[in-house]
Amino acid sequence: MTLKKVAVLVLPVLMMVLGIGAFGVRTRAEGDFDAAATYKAKCVACHGAKAEKKHDPAISDDDSVQIILKGKKMEKPPHMPGYAEKGITEDQAKALLAHMKSLRQ
Repeated sequence: MTLKKVAVLVLPVLMMVLGIGAFGVRTRAEGDFDAAATYKAKCVACHGAKAEKKHDPAISDDDSVQIILKGKKMEKPPHMPGYAEKGITEDQAKALLAHMKSLRQ
């Protein structure tokens, strides 16, 4: 097998492992998630700048993460949408929750 054939077979796998896209640009890694920016863009309108609205800190972290991911019907609108279907992962939901907690301090 020639070096060229090896490169054609190995290079795509190597690019995936290193997170490099088709144009040589590094793709966004999970660790690059910006909870503060996401909160400002998606959450602040309903939850407020200090996470003081529509957030019960007595709810367990696990339950809060599930609410972020799956949503929740509130007594009156607006209801909490589920963000898993919008691309938020469990780890990102945990980061959002941690950010909300930091805002309340």
